[in-house]
Amino acid sequence: MTADRFDPATADTRWQAAWDQAQTFRADDTSSKPRSYVLEMFPYPSGRIHIGHVRNYTMGDVLARFRRMQGFEVLHPMGWDAFGMPAENAAMEKGVHPGGWTRENIANMKAQLKRLGFALDWSREVATCEPEYYGHEQALFLDLYAHGLVYRKESAVNWDPVDMTVLANEQVIDGRGWRSGALVEKRKLSQWFLKITDFADELLEGLKTLDNWPEKVRVMQENWIGKSQGLQFRFDLSNGDSLEVYTTRPDTIFGASFVAVAADHPVAQAVAMANCDAAKFIEQCKRGGTTAAELETAEKLGFDTGIGARHPITGAWLPVWIANFVLMDYGTGAIMAVPGHDQRDFEFATKYGLPITRVVAADPADAGKPFAGEAEAGDGVCVNSGFITGMSVAAGKAAVIARAEAESWGQGQTVWRLRDWGVSRQRYWGTPIPFIHCDACGVVPVPKDQLPVRLPEDVDFQTPGNPLLRHPTWKHVDCPQCGKPALRETDTLDTFVDSSWYFLRFASQPADAPFDPAEIARWMPVAQYIGGIEHAILHLLYARFWTRALKRIGRIDIAEPFASLFTQGMVTHETYERRNPENGQPVFFSPGEVDRGGDGATLKADGAPVEIGRVIKMSKSKKNVVDPDEIVASYGADAIRWFMLSDSPPERDLPWSEAGIEGCARFVQRLWRLFGQYDAGATGEDKALDRKRDQAVHAVAADIESLGFNKAVARIYELTSAVEKAAPSASRSAAIRALLLLVAPMMPHLAEEAWAGIGTGLVADAAWPPVDPALLVEDEVTIAIQVLGKLRDTVTVAKGLPREELEALALASDKVQRALDGKAVKKVIVVPDRLVNLVA
Repeated sequence: MTADRFDPATADTRWQAAWDQAQTFRADDTSSKPRSYVLEMFPYPSGRIHIGHVRNYTMGDVLARFRRMQGFEVLHPMGWDAFGMPAENAAMEKGVHPGGWTRENIANMKAQLKRLGFALDWSREVATCEPEYYGHEQALFLDLYAHGLVYRKESAVNWDPVDMTVLANEQVIDGRGWRSGALVEKRKLSQWFLKITDFADELLEGLKTLDNWPEKVRVMQENWIGKSQGLQFRFDLSNGDSLEVYTTRPDTIFGASFVAVAADHPVAQAVAMANCDAAKFIEQCKRGGTTAAELETAEKLGFDTGIGARHPITGAWLPVWIANFVLMDYGTGAIMAVPGHDQRDFEFATKYGLPITRVVAADPADAGKPFAGEAEAGDGVCVNSGFITGMSVAAGKAAVIARAEAESWGQGQTVWRLRDWGVSRQRYWGTPIPFIHCDACGVVPVPKDQLPVRLPEDVDFQTPGNPLLRHPTWKHVDCPQCGKPALRETDTLDTFVDSSWYFLRFASQPADAPFDPAEIARWMPVAQYIGGIEHAILHLLYARFWTRALKRIGRIDIAEPFASLFTQGMVTHETYERRNPENGQPVFFSPGEVDRGGDGATLKADGAPVEIGRVIKMSKSKKNVVDPDEIVASYGADAIRWFMLSDSPPERDLPWSEAGIEGCARFVQRLWRLFGQYDAGATGEDKALDRKRDQAVHAVAADIESLGFNKAVARIYELTSAVEKAAPSASRSAAIRALLLLVAPMMPHLAEEAWAGIGTGLVADAAWPPVDPALLVEDEVTIAIQVLGKLRDTVTVAKGLPREELEALALASDKVQRALDGKAVKKVIVVPDRLVNLVA
């Protein structure tokens, strides 16, 4: 170490090349070491790594490197969640092929990740858009089909009549297609589904075993699965028919003032056949949302069918309405509406002048209390409710269910909010669903020896709709059963399927199968999974489902994919903006366009002030994005890695700061200078420094293991200061060496450069420094000496010093004697190893 300054521009590339050449981070499937599988959620190849990726992957990288130093065989892979709509959008907008666009982005992002020095096993890299991956996915899909866990049925979808494609709910904006602007229609299409509802109870119970998952994520999944007890019962209708409804609140049955059915319910369809106004209303409903969440906020609209429904207890006739907020796919497609205690029903009843009755109150005396503009969904006692009046809500539910069963007009049931997973997507850039449609044989699975069903390369994106559907040759095949002309399935799989098993492929990669169960058993479950809270439900729930489904059909022998889950916070950045005087909309400026001074900021172009906006998630539209490549070029990879670990707890958002990254770069140089002071021949002992060293080594290990990176950083700062202040000695050199090993997982390039002059081999292969257990125990304590409860002095003594000696030391203090001012000591209070209080 002869250079005065650490040069990241040369050191970073040198050591990254050394790791590649030595295949340092390649996991060994035959190793006898204990195993640890560390994984961050793999990225979508959008084109550039953003600063949030850097934080996510730095955390996983530190843990992976640390566990290698602890003697684990570590699997730390990386790949690409590479199918999806952005690639098709690029094809339509830029005239490029989705495959070319995606693979170019992968190459760019991979180079970025390598520049950051992540300890990744690139030999296991997968991209879900490659046939070598999705062919195995097709095989697994067929396995699930063979075991009855895949089926096909008609389902309501959002249909864009201009782009001629199904839209996800988030692609419908104000009832129109996000791209075409066309009014979206509700249509019934045959869709493929995975039977996730078969696993509802398992998935719910399994949450109880996930002790190392955030409680917030477990609660979110529990609510999404949504187990509830209720009553399914029958209304007799005035037209001679009957109507089945389900309610989770049978205790409110006396508050029912109308019955509502979905627009595509058979009752509604029958009314529409004879009533053109009803038919028009149903057509209007088709342009609305298709999920309960969307309809929650939509205006409540209805059509009175003129049919009555007889209340099963009171015998009263309730009007039957067609309502736009009732979905056929939820429950029975019909509801008992209780406006007093359900907000949607309240809004509907208010609009159409229907009765609103209180049947639950916090206090029985409030039975006649009017509603304050909204429904009341809270707990309480039953009021105005016939034979259950005065009962608790729970008792009322049980009593109504018991009566319904005794009188044979209803049955208590357990139901789930969770619905089967619709996986059909009418687009090109996804995994082809491996089925063939034959007029003679029906729906036929593609034989496994014909997998993968590859996407055609010669596709046209200039015409709206699914390119696979209009391809001149690709969809035309012979039926594998009868040999007659048939058609391929032209839908592709939801991209969430791709990410529901990728962690298994990372762990085992035989050419002729999705994975080897024996290798899966050796690596799985993932020891530590890291990703954003936004994936709490869909990705994480689907991955849990796929794992359990594959276990049920005998492909693997694990039930849960991720033993420990950590959800990191975002990296945020303030914005700089002005209001457009013409329309009042904000106009954003990048940090490079602004001069900061004190608490304000001005635009460089005209010197006029700009507003400093709140710290928010980085966004290209708000011009507050930080480019990791620019930071690495200016400060080096280790500085940005250190910044990502500093200050904020990893589960909280991290505000980006230019001053912060500059401070990190200065600390890199400070460490470099300190490492240069290592002297292998130094002599002399410093017991206090030895103790600080081993206590820091022990605490930093615990911090990294618990992902408390900011705490580890603080301890490293503290040890650095102690070493800098210490006199030259063998203890000081030992502390410098230990400090170097502590920062090696966090600043690997700096550590390798310094290790070259201190140790042997690569620091990436070095062991975590050992500790002497005796040095972890404090043998000295600082005693507070008080007079009349006020601190007057402190003294450091041997731990466990007898009471008499502590009292004598206190009385011998000059500061204490000045405070006593000649007064006699009447009482001495001693708290061993903590304080002495003299009462004068």
